[in-house]
Amino acid sequence: MSTVPDRLLRRLEWQVVRRLEGRLQGAYRTVFRGTGIDFDSLREYTPEDDVRHIDWNVTARLDEPYVRQYTEDRDLTAWLVLDQSASMRFGAAQGKDSVLTELSVCLARLFTQGGNRVGAILYDNRFQRVVPARTGRQHVLRLAHELTTAAAAAGRPDGRTTNLDGMLRLAASTVRRRSLFFVISDFIGNLDWEPALTRLSHRHEVVALRIVDPIELDLPDLGLVLVEDAETGEQLLADTSDPLFQQRLRAEVDAREFAVTAAIRRAGVTEHRIGTDQDLAEALIDMVRRSKRRRS
Repeated sequence: MSTVPDRLLRRLEWQVVRRLEGRLQGAYRTVFRGTGIDFDSLREYTPEDDVRHIDWNVTARLDEPYVRQYTEDRDLTAWLVLDQSASMRFGAAQGKDSVLTELSVCLARLFTQGGNRVGAILYDNRFQRVVPARTGRQHVLRLAHELTTAAAAAGRPDGRTTNLDGMLRLAASTVRRRSLFFVISDFIGNLDWEPALTRLSHRHEVVALRIVDPIELDLPDLGLVLVEDAETGEQLLADTSDPLFQQRLRAEVDAREFAVTAAIRRAGVTEHRIGTDQDLAEALIDMVRRSKRRRS
């Protein structure tokens, strides 16, 4: 096996894992929750809570909704559902696929440190690869190798937009045991994936990690440029210096961002957005802080 994944892992351990130590220790029981069976306590219902946890007897007596809390299982299985489509290879400074690889290895390393198992589902329209859930450093190296190999073998776009619905349905059919899912994608494409995401979140805890590039949100004035859709291959000659074009583009971007965020929220899934220009360690720390605030 190539030594590149091992070098990648060591670099990430120093740059990310070392910087996160002390900030995550003992915290993931409340941040990344497993599935427990031992009743612990009751508390008032909040809009972010799963309605399936409501204690209807207590709610009827107190005339206010209350949810049951359980002692969470210490070990858990985390699954990484990874979008390998052509749009993920876009990026001004670095590709979204590079961020996906680093983020996936970091998450796998962090979870396996506690003895938890991590699996992965690599998906694009032409191939799907399931890496069974395991633990240990060698398994993280295997995952890094799978990701770098998939990136190197990526071919030309097949003219179709990403089938995120198929990716999520594959995840649901592959994993039966209740698990923690990280769906890592740019979520570019049709919004027909919302029902599949909703079904996945009914059984599992799901976190959506959206990887975006700043140029996708705010195209700079570059004059006359030829823009190509990374997935369909469709090309468009655009005058980025035209104020009307910029206005229409801004409206389209805002509408897409609102639609994607709303669909993820309706599915009952937590969303975090990570930019290709962000420091990965800071992005992970911010994700944990937001999750802890939401739990509290």
